[in-house]
Amino acid sequence: MTKIIIDHREDKLLIRELAKKNETEIKQLITADYIIQGKDSGGNNLNIGIERKTANDFLNSIIDKRIIQQLIYLKESFTIPLLLIEGTQNIYTIRNFHPNSIRGMLASIAIDYQIPILQTRNYRDTAALINTIALRMEKPKKLFPLLKKRKPLTLKEQQELIIESLPGIGPKIAKNLLTKFKSVKKVINASEEKLKKVEKIGKKKAEEMKKVIDSSYS
Repeated sequence: MTKIIIDHREDKLLIRELAKKNETEIKQLITADYIIQGKDSGGNNLNIGIERKTANDFLNSIIDKRIIQQLIYLKESFTIPLLLIEGTQNIYTIRNFHPNSIRGMLASIAIDYQIPILQTRNYRDTAALINTIALRMEKPKKLFPLLKKRKPLTLKEQQELIIESLPGIGPKIAKNLLTKFKSVKKVINASEEKLKKVEKIGKKKAEEMKKVIDSSYS
């Protein structure tokens, strides 16, 4: 079972929410605000360190450069480090802060330090997300492909695809040719005269097909 260790300075309402569904321990933490300890589905020890900041806290930590040291500690101390920014305020408008400075820091966190950035609306949302992360630790990892896996082509589709590769031959003409000659081999071996008898294949198209089929490869 996972255990959540919480820094004693954290929001008491949030602590209470987490305690409803988790084994929790309150103590003074040097690094991170929340530590989730447990094992993955393979029995390996995992510890997730979460640094929680409000939007204002985040901007203040950029100004005094505190965020850099915190990120370094997170990266060095935990199997999985996470930065959580809480609140619904627009981070680009709450302070007189140049947007590029904020974008630069967010990019650095994600790319240079490779620390995921999560966002929640309020303490309840934060508690719900931490609960979900704790539960996720114990489940087998299942990665979903970004691209939908295509079904293998049927024999008929493969035959049509071969004929479609000939010059000027689209799906409909490929079907006409295979219907007429019954196999890929017979289409390939058909004479120019016989090809011209197929619907939508004229003299020029038949010549181009035979040129590709009969010419030596060099």
